[in-house]
Amino acid sequence: MKKVKGNQPPGGTMTHYVLQTTSLPGYEGVGAIVINYDIPHGVQTKEHPNPGQPYRGTRRTAYLPNTPEGQEVLRLLKKAFDAQLIFTVGTSHTSGASNSVVWNDIHHKTVTHGDPFGYPDPTYLSRVKEELKAKGIQ
Repeated sequence: MKKVKGNQPPGGTMTHYVLQTTSLPGYEGVGAIVINYDIPHGVQTKEHPNPGQPYRGTRRTAYLPNTPEGQEVLRLLKKAFDAQLIFTVGTSHTSGASNSVVWNDIHHKTVTHGDPFGYPDPTYLSRVKEELKAKGIQ
């Protein structure tokens, strides 16, 4: 399998922990995996839309059920993060701000409850595994 590498800005961190007392709708009683991403501000490289221009970093939180499949997705997301595939520099869909660190087509659940960014979503874990596979992560 070809080693895939994205253009995620350097210097970021991905950390996680398990909240046993939090349940995600559809995954009651197993706890939740909380993922924290922190990408600092920086300067765009030739791989980004406006080389030499500054970009605005981001902090994001995402949630997975603490199940065997949720733990598998966590492992795959870590591989994708290490391959610089989770984020890129572009225009934010939510704020409209350009030169911002944005998601890179791998969907994350950023709230615990409610559509479209939370749970319940019974097909989310299988969908995100397909998105990761499409980027060479499995």
